[in-house]
Amino acid sequence: MGVVSSCCESCFRSRRSQQYEPLLLENEREAVADLLQYLENRTTTNFFQGSPLTALTTLSFSDNVDLQRSAALAFAEITEKEVRPVGRDTLDPILFLLSSQDTEVQRAASAALGNLAVNTENKLLIVKLGGLEPLIRQMLSPNVEVQCNAVGCITNLATHDDNKTKIAKSGALVPLTRLARSKDMRVQRNATGALLNMTHSDENRQQLVNAGAIPVLVSLLNSVDTDVQYYCTTALSNIAVDGVNRKKLAQTEPKLVSSLVALMDSPSLKVQCQAALALRNLASDEKYQLEIVKADGLTPLLRLLQSTYLPLILSAAACVRNVSIHPQNESPIIESGFLQPLISLLSFKDNEEVQCHAISTLRNLAASSEKNKTAIVKAGAVQTIKELVLEVPMNVQSEMTACIAVLALSDELKGRLLEMGICEVLIPLTNSPSSEVQGNSAAALGNLSSKDGRTASDDYSAFNDVWDKPDGGMHRYLYNFLTSVDATFQHIAVWTIVQLLESGDPQLISNIRNSNLLIPAIRQLATSRTPTPTASVGTPRSHHSQTQSYQDTEAGDGHGEIQLLARRIQEIVEEDTDGGVPRSVTGSHIGTSSVASSTGREHEELRRSVREAFSSTGSYH
Repeated sequence: MGVVSSCCESCFRSRRSQQYEPLLLENEREAVADLLQYLENRTTTNFFQGSPLTALTTLSFSDNVDLQRSAALAFAEITEKEVRPVGRDTLDPILFLLSSQDTEVQRAASAALGNLAVNTENKLLIVKLGGLEPLIRQMLSPNVEVQCNAVGCITNLATHDDNKTKIAKSGALVPLTRLARSKDMRVQRNATGALLNMTHSDENRQQLVNAGAIPVLVSLLNSVDTDVQYYCTTALSNIAVDGVNRKKLAQTEPKLVSSLVALMDSPSLKVQCQAALALRNLASDEKYQLEIVKADGLTPLLRLLQSTYLPLILSAAACVRNVSIHPQNESPIIESGFLQPLISLLSFKDNEEVQCHAISTLRNLAASSEKNKTAIVKAGAVQTIKELVLEVPMNVQSEMTACIAVLALSDELKGRLLEMGICEVLIPLTNSPSSEVQGNSAAALGNLSSKDGRTASDDYSAFNDVWDKPDGGMHRYLYNFLTSVDATFQHIAVWTIVQLLESGDPQLISNIRNSNLLIPAIRQLATSRTPTPTASVGTPRSHHSQTQSYQDTEAGDGHGEIQLLARRIQEIVEEDTDGGVPRSVTGSHIGTSSVASSTGREHEELRRSVREAFSSTGSYH
């Protein structure tokens, strides 16, 4: 906002003595005299009511332009020093002055209005009384000072949500966009600030796009002024929230990503932060996920991630999380040195969101490659998760258990994860208040229990070690899931029990066969004809989706699979055994008893479908 100051007293005295005193109307002469007296005692005078306001109003509505100038200057000077909620009786004379053809009156009146527009109540009343129309006219003025004050006033008015749509529909956006290119830095700064204030709703963002704001904002990313850079970066970040706008940006602004990547090295921390957030929003789309890496965006992101300034850490972590969604970016991120910083952020107890971003990124990086899974485990991620997972907030627990479920898909890593004692923390979490944490923990245990190519040397002793503890161990967890009202939980339990039986471990088979909890529950599921209702937990989506959620399974179909798996368990535990190992089970294949041989293909399909259900690799922004 431009500062308009004046020596109001001297203006009045010189003009009264030299120019227009004989031409003044009586009430105007009285108003001048009164105002001079009030100005001499300005520190104790309230100019927004009573006689002082009456004097200012008389001069404002005068036909004498000199009196209007004096009134406008007085309003500007008074509001520069004191802002308070005012009524219509104060705003009406100022709005009248805005319509003057005199440049000095326009300049001072818009400054006064902009000062008053700092107050929340005044913002609403100014728009209600029709203040936008004269301000738009003044934005079109050839005078830079008038432009600057008018745009500054619009900027202040646009900070109130109730005004944003009215401003967007008033015709102000086109002149604002034009003035954003002004050669005067004050005008440019005010105009870009106003455009930023208009980007906080879907409708207004679309109006801005229609007004041609995008190419202007993108070009000003290279401004020499830090405030302009910040306003434009933040405005583009908000515009990029909408998928339609991201597509438009992708089609029309080829230099956008490289400009934002460069701004992550800005001397200004707030510009660095907003540049990373803008890239985060762009990285909701695959095209931008790849383009950020190609533009060498990982280098500054890694530096921001290792900052000591929380907003930088948070913005960089959020951006890397989205970039990591694309499978082609997994290895470049790991090779750029992100693993240790991400693992360190798992312990960032000051901010839950940072922890969620870090663990979700690690989960995404583990999604597609055995090599990457191994690198993540080798870097110490699982050990850190084990140490933290029982103490972190529930949202972080959900992400951490989902990450373990992904890592546990690797046959090469299952043994190492079991040796680390990861089951000791997963089992208590199967009884979490959060269905997502329960489901992810159980999925991780299920993945650890299965193996595509079993050998005689596979060691399942880790499951025996936790059979009864902690918190009732595998035994209690499997019983709770078998008797759950949730069909997906039942499904996970029966499938996991099949895997444990197929392990060939005599102790595990004995534990299951001799359980007074599990066998009756399995028998009930094997004979039940009533479809089991499905609760809110279902099959986790793949890591390429943008929000983690569980898809509801069809109750009827889920029940049929559960029944078949329960019957398969009965077959195994009721078979004649040789040393406790089912005769017909080799490796991970379903046995070939008379029942199994007729339905072996069905069992294999069941195993495959449930295994896919355990691939909980969802990712969200």
